[in-house]
Amino acid sequence: MDKQKIAHPDRQAGFDTGAYSDGVLVNGFLFLSGQAAVDFKTSEFVLGTIEEETTRTLDNLKAIIEAAGATMNDVVKCTAHLADINDFDRYNKVYSTYFTGIKPARTTVQSVLAENLKVEIDCIVKMPA
Repeated sequence: MDKQKIAHPDRQAGFDTGAYSDGVLVNGFLFLSGQAAVDFKTSEFVLGTIEEETTRTLDNLKAIIEAAGATMNDVVKCTAHLADINDFDRYNKVYSTYFTGIKPARTTVQSVLAENLKVEIDCIVKMPA
């Protein structure tokens, strides 16, 4: 199996967030690890409102997806983790603005997140032909 690592384009060389790749491209699919409200230029988490964190999280996903040569419209599945499920409506309002046409399949659950984050999202992308 031939795999290709895809990193966030602004990831600093010394910024180690764990034993995983931002994205792995294999057999026409891009699998993205959970992203959060990280400023990859400063290597810091940026906490804020659910709307602010959702925006930064989706912008991070978008940057990795575009670095691989795809778009948000190529996303076929997302899994979202919210620290507080009561934030769902506010998160969903922001989330929905990132996808046009057919929305990706999605699972959203409440989870205990590291660093006091409010949201983490991973996704699967079908690369364009």
